[in-house]
Amino acid sequence: MFNVKGLFLVNKELMIKQFPEIALLKDEALLNYTYTKTGGPADILAFPKSAKEVEQIVAYCRETDTPWLVLGNASNLIVRDGGIRGVVIMLSEMNQITVEDTTLIVEAGAKLIDTTYVALHESLTGFEFACGIPGSVGGAVFMNAGAYDGEIQDIFASCDVLLADGRVVTMMKEEMAFSYRHSTLQDQHAIILSARFDLAQGDQDQIKKRMDELTELRQLKQPLEYPSCGSVFKRPVGHFTGKLIQDAGLQGLKWGGAQISEKHAGFIVNVDHATATDYVELIAHIQQVIKERFDVQLETEVRIIGEEAK
Repeated sequence: MFNVKGLFLVNKELMIKQFPEIALLKDEALLNYTYTKTGGPADILAFPKSAKEVEQIVAYCRETDTPWLVLGNASNLIVRDGGIRGVVIMLSEMNQITVEDTTLIVEAGAKLIDTTYVALHESLTGFEFACGIPGSVGGAVFMNAGAYDGEIQDIFASCDVLLADGRVVTMMKEEMAFSYRHSTLQDQHAIILSARFDLAQGDQDQIKKRMDELTELRQLKQPLEYPSCGSVFKRPVGHFTGKLIQDAGLQGLKWGGAQISEKHAGFIVNVDHATATDYVELIAHIQQVIKERFDVQLETEVRIIGEEAK
């Protein structure tokens, strides 16, 4: 994710005229796209349909000193109420999935859930763990998403990446420095355009059975009936986040329109028109209480971006 910093004024009309073939929305409220249903406006929200269009947008921003960043599926994300200045690129229109033998080649905007069902259709095993993760493939690679003892790094082969200087390179698994909810791309100015995953031939009935089991577990344990950003905190070494929050007596706590889920204490849900500020303040409160009670510093898994409301 790359963001050029500095004072600027986006010439919105000029940019829209510059790229008539790309869907560009001005002053678009990001709460229409985030899974928390919170977030202020983006100066420009762009929906490129190809890697070439992404390159064109980024080149334009570089030439005009316009800040830009890329959102995945906006699932494990909080956009502050002041929104995001500059250009926000959403890759949801780049969602092609190609199968070559036991390898999936997937554009970054494809939904992770859709990708797992393509694998199921082709009787390919290895992707079952991700069948309920609501993010995009690019976002999943970026953060090494995982669940139920599986992680993206387990099946990742390579990805094509747009660097800050405009070059497109292929990064192999050994270059990604994967660790728990981390990849080297979090430390670089780069955009994932597509990724390749190496799977194995499997039994379709067994693959479906495992996916059904994991889907049922999610439905039983996670508050899927409310908007949320998914798991808020990374798991601290030697502890379970949900249990720490429960033991601190915080489960069910409401903060504005946001609430620590009564179903799973590791989730914060939007129960009554919450704002991003409600989320951010509640997260900070949880971190403070857990630090004071247990001397454990909770680190956020959810990304918090954008400006405070003025």
